[in-house]
Amino acid sequence: MSSQMSEQIADTAPLGHAKHIRSWGNWAALILLVLGAVVMLFPLVILALNAFKTTEDYNMTGPLSFPAHMSLEGVISFWNTTDFPMKFANSLLISLVVSVVGVLLSVLNSFALGIGRVKGNTVILLFIMLANMVPQEALLYPLYIMFKAIGLYNTQWSMIIIFTIIQSAYGTYLLSAVYGTFPQAILEAATVDGASRWQTLLRIVLPVSWPTISVLFVFFFIWTWNEYMIPMAFLMSDSVQTVPLALATMQGQHTMAATDLAAAALLSIIPTIVFFVFFQRKLSQGIVAGSVK
Repeated sequence: MSSQMSEQIADTAPLGHAKHIRSWGNWAALILLVLGAVVMLFPLVILALNAFKTTEDYNMTGPLSFPAHMSLEGVISFWNTTDFPMKFANSLLISLVVSVVGVLLSVLNSFALGIGRVKGNTVILLFIMLANMVPQEALLYPLYIMFKAIGLYNTQWSMIIIFTIIQSAYGTYLLSAVYGTFPQAILEAATVDGASRWQTLLRIVLPVSWPTISVLFVFFFIWTWNEYMIPMAFLMSDSVQTVPLALATMQGQHTMAATDLAAAALLSIIPTIVFFVFFQRKLSQGIVAGSVK
């Protein structure tokens, strides 16, 4: 009897030790994640604190203190100086159109390359990948010549066309890899049941890949919203400029107080934060779906 009990204790001891190690490992991972979150959020918190300070308060207490009282002085200054509502509308229009059209083109291209099994799809994807690796600086001059010739220079349409092509190229490369692993048995069963290519795409492929598509939509919007170099070269008129250009223009034309600069930066990133939070659940689903695949 005693020998059986000793054997049971010997068997359970390593198991309990392993659980103890896993528990410590989980706590260590949690601490590291919390520290990482603090490091990433700290600049944003400092930005928000200084955005609601007066210039006098900032000069007296520095950037790391809480404001003595909340002030919208910097926000109002940036809002009125740059005509922020118009810049916001331009950025929103360009980012939304690029996101929607870019995702649509990515889905159609990827369906043809990943599921439609187009001949030479590997070569096509290779060229798409190489196109994504071309730096934006190399694109400026040929794009400038082209849009000058067709009369779209200094218009929102030039930004929509350029960024739709850039974003859809990346989306095609990513989604083609996802669609390439789609179970052939399901596609063959749909074909046997009489489903057309469009029905297969709309009723079978899209519902399964919707989380990944949502991730692309969020990324396309944020990337396009934050673009600076190409809009700087193509949007000369004040009436067509975007929020990042307004921030850079104000900083270059005026001697800005630190509080005004913080308020301007905060206003420029709020839309992307709101957009990210709104689609957070879809983004998490897409990341989980990608890890499961």
